[in-house]
Amino acid sequence: MKIPQHVAIILDGNGRWAKAKGMPRNYGHAQGAKNVERICEDAYHMGIKYLTVYAFSTENWKRSGEEVNALMSLLRSYMKTCVKTARKNHMCVRVIGDKTGLAEDIQESIDRLERESRDQDGLNFTIAINYGSRDEICRAVRKIVESGIRPEEITEETISEHLDTAGIPDPDLLIRTSGELRLSNYLMWQLAYTEFYFTDVHWPDFTKEELEKAVEKYSQRQRRYGGREEKPGEES
Repeated sequence: MKIPQHVAIILDGNGRWAKAKGMPRNYGHAQGAKNVERICEDAYHMGIKYLTVYAFSTENWKRSGEEVNALMSLLRSYMKTCVKTARKNHMCVRVIGDKTGLAEDIQESIDRLERESRDQDGLNFTIAINYGSRDEICRAVRKIVESGIRPEEITEETISEHLDTAGIPDPDLLIRTSGELRLSNYLMWQLAYTEFYFTDVHWPDFTKEELEKAVEKYSQRQRRYGGREEKPGEES
């Protein structure tokens, strides 16, 4: 079975999962956060080198104030827990998105997490927080303009190097849980040649077995990149 080097996940269905159990949406988000830890371990043991999850989008601010406050509280708690988890599981953690839009204490927690996990040599774990792909591309264009690069010198590599994901290989496989069939403004530049896998399973119920199903489906596909043959050396 071919194992993708980089898996990106849209963590969807926390609220619906909680509602089905007669619990508040915030309970679903808390259980979803716990599942992220489990899947990180499972992914690493499967041989996946990079895992990127969509935790909070730029559009999520439109949710009720109560839910947003609960998510920010959960994020604060998770950042502290993740420092210990990263150390225990040797994870190198990176946060992408517009961090300036987050509370100062959350930004400080992110800085600490990235700093303390920087030299870990296990799973490369990326969390998208206050992230939107269109916003990311706009910020990248501003950086390019500010750097003084001339228009004729701009290449695909130039843009990639100014994205939040600079230095991270593009995802080989995208997984979206809970039955939705859209990208929701997630890694649109990076997913140009990614294989997609959609499942009806809500995120809190997404297990190691479900991850294995997704990878199995991925391994059955031939990636052509617009040509007739898979690029050599792309698969691990």
